[in-house]
Amino acid sequence: MVRLLQIEFIKLWNNRASKILITSYFLLLTSIALIAAIKFDIGPVKFHLADQGIFNFPYIWHFNTFVTAIFKLFLAIVIVSMMANEYSNKTIKQNLIDGLSKKEFILSKFLTVISFSLISTVFVFVVSLILGLVYSDYNEFSIIFSDLEFLLAFFVKLVGFFSFCLFLGIFVKRSAFALGFLILWVILEQLIFGLLGWKIMSWPNAKLVKDFFPLESMMNLIKEPFTRLSAVQNIGEQIGENMKFDYQVYWYEFFIVIFWTALFIYLSYALLKKRDL
Repeated sequence: MVRLLQIEFIKLWNNRASKILITSYFLLLTSIALIAAIKFDIGPVKFHLADQGIFNFPYIWHFNTFVTAIFKLFLAIVIVSMMANEYSNKTIKQNLIDGLSKKEFILSKFLTVISFSLISTVFVFVVSLILGLVYSDYNEFSIIFSDLEFLLAFFVKLVGFFSFCLFLGIFVKRSAFALGFLILWVILEQLIFGLLGWKIMSWPNAKLVKDFFPLESMMNLIKEPFTRLSAVQNIGEQIGENMKFDYQVYWYEFFIVIFWTALFIYLSYALLKKRDL
């Protein structure tokens, strides 16, 4: 496995575009710390975002994993391009000639997906821990390390999303078309949901079906965290809105994403095995 990872990272390291995208991605993950510096001081209006509790333990695990997951598109481009380059540069054919089996080839790509996801998760953990220790009002050990399931959800979400991107890269072969297909799939899920609720079943039942869609199930792992903020809760109470939502990560949500991940990796292998290279 180490040998397979070495092969993939050598390819990425020798690709200038991949290096720029990967570096940009991790710089963006770090830039979340800049949120703490946002201040508005206009006359009587004084607002410091860090004082709103976004970096309080354990809320910070929820907030940071949700926000940083937005940046995953940078690594998605790397993964799609990684597969497109295999075809355009004919390295996939050379790898197979050199003795790498198609199963090992897919395994090397999946190990890269897991590596990106794991490094991202550790990175977010470290950045969040530092920000929390600096700005959080609660520094008890039991509070700091509660709600860590959001980090696990972040990891599983990235693995699932990158596995889908890997499948698209193999299926389409060209990075631009694969990314276009990804955008099309997002729209398609919403269209199917609308059709189900409008013509076939009730909207609540359509929403239940929608939760099983690939991208939707990945999104559901980490719900939006903003309505958890006390400031938002107070505004909701003042206007008579119920701002109490369920933010918990459930075990079945993990299994739905894991199922799609396994399916995408299997389809990637089946497609590569069938295709004449």
